[in-house]
Amino acid sequence: MMVSGLEGSNRISDSGLEFGNPAGSGGIKIAIDRGGTFTDCIGSRPGHSPVVIKLLSVDPQNYEDAPREAIRRVLEAYTGQAIGRNEKLDTRLIESIRMGTTVATNALLERKGQRCALVTTKGFADCLIIGNQSRPKIFDIAIHKPEVLYQKVIEIDERVTLEDYTEHPEKFKTVDVSHDENLVVGLSGEIVRLLKRPKSIEIESALLELYAEGFRSIAVCLTHSYTFPDHEKLVGEIASKVGFEHISLSSQLMPMIKLVPRATSATADGYLTPEIKKYISGFEKGFEGGLGNASAKTGKGARCEFMQSDGGLVDVKSFSGLRAILSGPAGGVVGYALTSYDPNTKIPVIGFDMGGTSTDVSRYGEGHYEHVFETTTAGVTIQSPQLDINTVAAGGGSQLFWRNGLFVVGPESAGAHPGPACYRKGGPLTVTDANLLLGRLLPEFFPTIFGPQENEPVDTQTSKRLFAALAEQINSEISDASKMTEDEVAYGFIKVANEAMVRPIRALTEAKGYDTSTHRLATFGGAGGQHAVAIAEALGISQILIHKYSSVLSAYGMALADVVQEVQEPSSYIFTPQTQSIFVERFDELQKKASASLHDQGFDDSLIDFELYLNMRYQGTESALMIIKPIDGWDFEKAFVNHHLQEFGFILPNRDIIVDDIRVRGIGKSYQLDERSVDEQLRTLKVSPVNEAKVVSTKAVYFEGGRQQTPIYKIGNLDAGEKVTGPAILADGTQTILVPPGSAAFILETHVIINVGDETSKKSANSEQIDPITLSIFGHRFMAIAEQMGRALQKTSVSTNVKERLDYSCALFDAQGGLVANAPHLPVHLGSMSTAVRTQASIWSGKLKKGDVIVSNHPQTGGTHLPDITVITPAFHGDKIVFYVASRAHHADIGGILPGSMPPHSRELYQEGAAILSEKLVSEGHFDEQRITELLLHEPAKYPGCSGTRCLPDNINDLKAQVAANQKGISLIESLINEYGESVVQFYMLAIQDNAELSVKNMLKQLSKRFEGRALQAKDHMDDGSPICLTIDINGNDGTAVFDFAGTGPEIYGNMNAPEAVTHSAIIYCLRCLITEDIPLNQGCLKPVKVVIPKGSFLSPSATAAVVGGNVLTSQRITDVIFRAFEACAASQGDCNNLTFGIGGKLEGQEEQVRGWGYYETIAGGSGAGPNWHGTSGVHTHMTNTRITDAEIFERRYPVLLREFSIRKGSGGNGQYRGGDGVVRDIEFRVPVQCSILSERRVYHPYGLAGGEDAHCGLNLWVRLIDDGKGGQKERIINLGGKNTALMQAGERIIICTPGGGGYGPAHLDADISGRKKDPRENWRGQGSVAIYSAIQESN
Repeated sequence: MMVSGLEGSNRISDSGLEFGNPAGSGGIKIAIDRGGTFTDCIGSRPGHSPVVIKLLSVDPQNYEDAPREAIRRVLEAYTGQAIGRNEKLDTRLIESIRMGTTVATNALLERKGQRCALVTTKGFADCLIIGNQSRPKIFDIAIHKPEVLYQKVIEIDERVTLEDYTEHPEKFKTVDVSHDENLVVGLSGEIVRLLKRPKSIEIESALLELYAEGFRSIAVCLTHSYTFPDHEKLVGEIASKVGFEHISLSSQLMPMIKLVPRATSATADGYLTPEIKKYISGFEKGFEGGLGNASAKTGKGARCEFMQSDGGLVDVKSFSGLRAILSGPAGGVVGYALTSYDPNTKIPVIGFDMGGTSTDVSRYGEGHYEHVFETTTAGVTIQSPQLDINTVAAGGGSQLFWRNGLFVVGPESAGAHPGPACYRKGGPLTVTDANLLLGRLLPEFFPTIFGPQENEPVDTQTSKRLFAALAEQINSEISDASKMTEDEVAYGFIKVANEAMVRPIRALTEAKGYDTSTHRLATFGGAGGQHAVAIAEALGISQILIHKYSSVLSAYGMALADVVQEVQEPSSYIFTPQTQSIFVERFDELQKKASASLHDQGFDDSLIDFELYLNMRYQGTESALMIIKPIDGWDFEKAFVNHHLQEFGFILPNRDIIVDDIRVRGIGKSYQLDERSVDEQLRTLKVSPVNEAKVVSTKAVYFEGGRQQTPIYKIGNLDAGEKVTGPAILADGTQTILVPPGSAAFILETHVIINVGDETSKKSANSEQIDPITLSIFGHRFMAIAEQMGRALQKTSVSTNVKERLDYSCALFDAQGGLVANAPHLPVHLGSMSTAVRTQASIWSGKLKKGDVIVSNHPQTGGTHLPDITVITPAFHGDKIVFYVASRAHHADIGGILPGSMPPHSRELYQEGAAILSEKLVSEGHFDEQRITELLLHEPAKYPGCSGTRCLPDNINDLKAQVAANQKGISLIESLINEYGESVVQFYMLAIQDNAELSVKNMLKQLSKRFEGRALQAKDHMDDGSPICLTIDINGNDGTAVFDFAGTGPEIYGNMNAPEAVTHSAIIYCLRCLITEDIPLNQGCLKPVKVVIPKGSFLSPSATAAVVGGNVLTSQRITDVIFRAFEACAASQGDCNNLTFGIGGKLEGQEEQVRGWGYYETIAGGSGAGPNWHGTSGVHTHMTNTRITDAEIFERRYPVLLREFSIRKGSGGNGQYRGGDGVVRDIEFRVPVQCSILSERRVYHPYGLAGGEDAHCGLNLWVRLIDDGKGGQKERIINLGGKNTALMQAGERIIICTPGGGGYGPAHLDADISGRKKDPRENWRGQGSVAIYSAIQESN
């Protein structure tokens, strides 16, 4: 096989490798992956060896376009003739070009797409600015939301809504639409009501104005267009007539419910597709004869197809920006899926693609690709089928840091420029440098493209010098007994990087109900081979597959991929035997559409296959699963139930199954892989030890414990059947494979296979001296345990709050109840759970046995508000408790005076539901269902006006899920103890707290210097006038502080009282925000802090005081007061704007409950400005980060009409740095409802700071309908105040105007935000299901 490209490249073995049998025959076939740094190309021609080319993606001194240059070199190689770089390439020699490109991704990351405008429904101009209202980083007070992609938005005066609502207690559905001309049946089967028809003349006028301003691309997204696209089509027709060159209609791109993701998708398409077309146009100019299926049909051109994010190819003329985001990585998934998975043995495979900036992980099993349909990339949420590829913040270029006594890898990356320190461009120390220093990277096999003349090898000496300096710094800060060599420091960073990569891989598999140890690991990409064995060991994987094309596997995947045509329609039907015929009929129609497109691309029916999917979920849940049609028939229901049981651990036998989408994936088969599968090769493999004469050289390579002389082999010199026992290195010009001691590599025709050694021996670690490397690793391991507990809880729970909103926390505690690790980071849970565990440990001291589990939710024992129920399990070693695990989950109802257990006017604790001080939920393994039923159902109903829980089955099931999650945590820690020993684990449980304590102390010392040792004071008020007073006295010598709330007002006869645990949570949240870097969040954060709260104040209320508002509102004011004392930022909205409405429940004078429904939401506002940032508009702040329900889901579930959801312009405080604006949320009720609002900052303004102005207060309005005296009705606007409840009639509205954030600095000064630090993760954050889970978890 011929190889061209980078100087110094080496021969890759081509034994057994052919592109396969094409659907056609003839000329040269070329596959290309244009990556960020390198462009990989594979060429094939019948009767010839493949040609592999690797070249720089950007090299303007030598060529304009890397893919075209690669094709030129392939043609030269096959024809033997020189082709000038400026000559047009003759397509008569080419049968096909297949390509993956980063053009769309780069345009998105760099915000360099086409100027475009958004057209949307009146009232929703700001829908993409608000988004789902959550902030991206929970501890960032300088909130930064990604900018929208459009430059202008226009509103169309049109409106439709859904006539029925799914939460109707009697499940009523409109059947006949003939009686009302404003009712139509939508594409999904839902009944649509036309409220306002658009006027063509108004649309044309608005579009002409846009066109005159220079816009040539528009995106159109109108409410409910997924099911009723007529109004969008009208806008599209008028826009085409006006002359717009690109028109993206959301209803055509992805007809799925949810306004915001669909609008973002349409905007992304309008922003990116013109850039794609521009690139393709320039690319095509370099060819003679044209590209694409149309040109190929004439015989004058070549087929040209691009890889889409879903793993399928599409003709060049149909390639769009929306489906191009993961174009390159998708090729890699296809590559490993087709070369590493055997459909006969069905062993699933985890893909591990370690690159320079980050690492992509994915999974392939069951013979088909795993897709996600809503992802966020570079801050842009897109609705489009994408392979489930998850990005991890660790790659070869990830930077290495020593911070606060911990080894830290990334997320900052050295990038391609300057690159790692060894690249001779003055770059920082990276993972690549660590591998180089340890002998795991071989300069002699690395391209010589470095230095001023780009002809030098990597610089080992610079890496060594910088590691020597870093080792000296580390050794100066640790004890003599723990001092480390340069090798030990570098190896420590490798171990920490590996641990960082393992966590999301485990999350990816376990979240879907799979065990990682049953998988194989397929590694590819430049850096994967150096880390693969360590990753596999940590995951319990015993076998690693490395394809001989692993370094160019994405390009190889392009060569093997199928052409795909996706067609999808919305649905709202229930799946039953009676409705099956509807789905069969619609599948048939969609298959015809997909076939027509594939026929146009040259595929006849014999080459077309179909995958048929239904997107299914249980009624009342949002956990939809995309179910592929069973091979043996149409029993989608059975397939759904089995899949649901596997992924979530339970089924709901009596619930209807809803179909949200009908999807057909048409597949044009173009290539058949000629390779024998790995398992077929293994069955006939004759193994023999490697011929020692093939050792190229030996090198001292560092492994655990020290350097060992390690033989080095060229991969191309090895023959099938040879076994290489570790330690060894297998290398060529594009990859380095490390085989550690105890493992062995086997050479196949197509792969290198590594069987991972059995590492059963207990790992050694000192329990007397802190080892910084082990400490860093334990930090990851403890957090991973808490995360896996969370996964177990989500999987086995049934309630919407836990399973879908992920409103829970899981945590690990030491034997004294000190918090060791808490995941996820819910601010209001951070400090309070430890209070709960310590209190229960004291109550039950000496009385607990193995198998006991405690339950509590009372404010006096560490609770926050009653719906948050904490389940605590002790773990024993012999008769001694060695640690605790706990889970806290928000239960949707636990009784009280109102459904939801969050009443706005509660005066006593009993009105808020069941209050459990301390009870055994499980005794020696027996779950006491009778007692917990008594506590939740019967006890609360004994109080006047109160009822017991309204959803006991969900309570019981979720409590059992919490018990199971705790048991998961115990088993994981027991595994850790087996690995390291009990004394070591307990030692590092305390050490990780000491490390967090050190971080906080250092921060407090710095603050003491800044404030010159003076005491810090702040005061603010609740709207009822109750003051919160705070004095912070910092000891600058030892880094301790006293937070004294003396002067705070007395207990309130209302529900604004906050348990002491809430104040502790607010303090730990604020301290974490002020530190501005990732630290372990545990009890150590509060160790340097003494908290003084006056007993009897509303921050330390009595045992019977109502507290529901304290958790959601007073907590916000506490944070404002703390930040004011530190002069950190102006006040944010200081509110959650808690809105509830519904019908039903226990009516006065009746014993029986009336069936009904309820809804609860919190609403965003403005964030406060700070010393070098503007506040952000329409976002949640501080102690909450709850997502808002999408407008279309909102109107599908409930009888409401969302009239407006917009930014409340000018409500933020003015200043050198402006405060963020609040929002306006205008909801019209279509049936009578009981509506309640629980809010703050309606009297006291969010304060400005340092001369900045205060923000506007919030305002709650009730638009009542009253008799106008003429037989009609007129509107009367009434101010509801901050806290109220009212019975609102059909047609009446509530308008919530939320507060803004305060300004910072005098308004006459110019703002300078240049010093603001950018989040290094913005360039990769958000791909795949793991990121989706994390984002939901941080926004609940």
